[in-house]
This record gives sequence, structure tokens and C-alpha cells, in this order.
Amino acid sequence: MAAVLLDSRLPLVAAPLAGGPTTIALARAVAAASAFPFLAGGDKDPAALAAQITELRAALAADGSAPAFGVNLFVPQAPPPDASAIAAYAERLRTDADALGVRLDPAPIHDDDAWRAKLDLLLRDPVPVVSLTFGLPDGADIAALRQVGTRVLATVTSADEALAARDAGVDGLVMQGWGAGGHSAIHDSAHDPVVMPTARLVAAVREAVDLPLIAAGGVDGPAAVRELLEAGAQAAAIGTLLLRTHEAGTSPTHRAALADPSLTETVLTRAFTGRPARALRTSFIDRHGAAAPTAYPAIHHLTRELRAAAGAAGDAQRLHLWAGTGWRTAREEPVARVIERLAAGV
Repeated sequence: MAAVLLDSRLPLVAAPLAGGPTTIALARAVAAASAFPFLAGGDKDPAALAAQITELRAALAADGSAPAFGVNLFVPQAPPPDASAIAAYAERLRTDADALGVRLDPAPIHDDDAWRAKLDLLLRDPVPVVSLTFGLPDGADIAALRQVGTRVLATVTSADEALAARDAGVDGLVMQGWGAGGHSAIHDSAHDPVVMPTARLVAAVREAVDLPLIAAGGVDGPAAVRELLEAGAQAAAIGTLLLRTHEAGTSPTHRAALADPSLTETVLTRAFTGRPARALRTSFIDRHGAAAPTAYPAIHHLTRELRAAAGAAGDAQRLHLWAGTGWRTAREEPVARVIERLAAGV
């Protein structure tokens, strides 16, 4: 019998939504609804992450909820091989930047998302679960987290990645399907994730690796939850369905776009961050997506101010409107209603 990965009554997980949508209020509401919350540690200052962990623990204790939650981390990426490609992309984006009153710095910025500081934090102050996205760190880092009692999950997009994660010593997997919104967790960002229903990927990974797993991507209702559980997942993760909830920190421009009937499809693009990510299709993606270099986080840093200005100006066409294939079923409602509706598939 596979080990149980998560301590929650319902086999439902709130995916970590970096960049603002995941809030303490959202995580608290997820736990109160008997699902499992994650904090988004990626692209976040270590001190801010430490404060969120402390605040969530206190909130769960005050609510009488189980003190069970996870923290997601971005695994460091290799530096971009070609600085000239980033400078050329910055020049390409000049007209868009000028329209928003932003100056782009073509000098590449590369960092490891404060990996060591965040790891040290989680070793000093362990949390129940840590999930890893964008690849695998050194096996010693995984072992260190497990040594302090943390269950470590690796996010994978294929059976080959699942095998590598198993060999690295993780406790379980988050199997991310092609239809997931936001960044693909694919380990080699020069490639796109395989086009396959998430349930089929779950079945393929379960044949290859004897590890418990959570399934993510394309969860748009109770039928999708049921399908993933029947395929062998321990739980289903939801992300896009939470973006319009009352407790989410999603920006007003992003919220409005998710309900805009003129935006009719999602696409995978590197246009905003240099790593494949699923977003609502916009004119910015149409103009620049094919030219964007594979260079995360350098492109992420390059476009950061442009995206912030677009959001502040209500310019949805130049904003990274992360959304999965099931975005049409995201509603303006409390988190509890989302969990209640999806629980019908359990």
C-alpha cells in the first residue's frame, strides 16, 4: 500500500500559485474546507516566506484546523548560455515597454531564487511537506529535508522525470499534465510538455514508478477529480479554479481577463519568463512568443517591470494571464464553494 502523502480529509490540494494569488486567507480557507493548502515559496523573499509560514501556522491553530500544509520551492536553473539573445529580445519588446513607460534592462539577471536561504529556513523550521518545481536539486538537499521530518515531493511531467525523481530520493510526485495553468514544471525548459490527458500521464507514471502521486492539470470539475483518482492519483491539485475566489490575491486585471469572453483560448508561451507557461492568448504572445528565448529566470526578470506596469494600467494584452485549459469554470466565489463542488468527484 502506497504511503499517504497529505494529511487532509479530502483528496484535494490547492496548488501553490506564485506571484500573489496564494494568500494566507486562501490557504486558511482551503484547510477549513478539509483540503490541503500550499504556500508559494517560489519567487519570494526568504523573510517573507518565513513570515507567511509563521502566520499560517497561527491561523490554522486559531481555526482548529490540522497544522498540515506544504511549501513549494523553485529549483535553481542553469544560467542562460547566450546573453545576446536576451538583449535582442529586450530590443524586440521596446515598443511594448515604451507604451507602458517602462525601460527594459538588456543585461541578463540570473539568480537561484535564494535557494540556500529558503532551504536553511525549512531545515531550521520544518514544515510537513515541501514540493519542488522546475527540476531536481542535489540529492543531499532532498535527504536533509527528509531528515527533519518533511515529506518531499517532486513535480514531474513525464515518466522519465518521475524515474529521476525516484532515484533522487523523494517521497512522492506531483504529476503535472499539459493543461495546467502557469509555468510548466518540465525539467528541461527547452522542450514543451507532452500533449496527453493528465489521467493518461498518471497511469503511465504509475506503471514506471512505485511512488504515491498527486495529479495536477485540467481539473475543471468533479468529473476530472474522479478521473484522476481512478487513474491512481492519491489527490487532485487545483490551481486555476482558485484564481477568481474571494480569498485569492489575483490582480484585478487578471481576474477580469479570466471572465472576458473576448479571450477564447490558452496557449503555452515563453514570452513572459523564458520558460513554457500556459496563459490566455493575447496579442503580446502572438507578437513575441515565437521569438522568446528559453532563458528562465533571465526573461522573467527582464519583463518583470513591464508586466507590473501592464497590470497596474489594466492592460490585459501585455500581462501574463496564467490559466489552465479549464479556466472557463473558474468563478467569483469563496474557496469553500470550489472545494465543496469538487468534493462531489471524490
